[in-house]
Amino acid sequence: MMIRQLDIKINKFGMMSRGAFHPQSGDGAPENTATLVMIGNAGPNMWRMFSEVEADGPDPLDTWTRKVLDPIAACLEARAVYPFDGPPHYPFQRWAMRADDVSPSPIGPLVHPVYGMWHAYRAAFLFEDRLKFQEITRTPPPCDSCDSKPCLNTCPVSAFTPGQYDVPVCRSHIASDAGWDCLDNACLARRACPVGREYVYDSPQASFHMHHFLHALGDAG
Repeated sequence: MMIRQLDIKINKFGMMSRGAFHPQSGDGAPENTATLVMIGNAGPNMWRMFSEVEADGPDPLDTWTRKVLDPIAACLEARAVYPFDGPPHYPFQRWAMRADDVSPSPIGPLVHPVYGMWHAYRAAFLFEDRLKFQEITRTPPPCDSCDSKPCLNTCPVSAFTPGQYDVPVCRSHIASDAGWDCLDNACLARRACPVGREYVYDSPQASFHMHHFLHALGDAG
């Protein structure tokens, strides 16, 4: 019932619960967390809600996310934590694989059997009570049955090979005139994945994330 209430409250912002689990030692959950619920989005729904508001600062989407989710967490007597908290950062990838039906793709991002790579985790709600929830149905990773692996042979600068991502090569490409398609419409390798085609981000959403990604790589370099 609690998670149903949670979904009602976050659906209006284009988000949804993305699975839950009862943390154990080694999961990296904060102390006194009996139930951890992942909050995320898929496709363009959240973006459409975010784009209707004025958000400023260096990370407007993160600011907006915290602004809309913190009050909902407080209302449900939960604590919200975010992938952009830190350092140190919370292990959201590990939590996602515990809670949701996702698996690593050959190019890195987690792939979902319905949403493909067009989804994200925006927060986790931490409850001190041990809540009941419907277990996620696990399905075979879609990449296991994908023989052609187009995500690995579509990048124009061959930045992806199995188990490796050449970040400097990728950054140089998307920062150049030749990389405009990736920068404005999302990574070509990601777009090559046949899973979740109906959830592909619209160009404004893709461009926002790619420019943010490029800026982050520049800061890291």
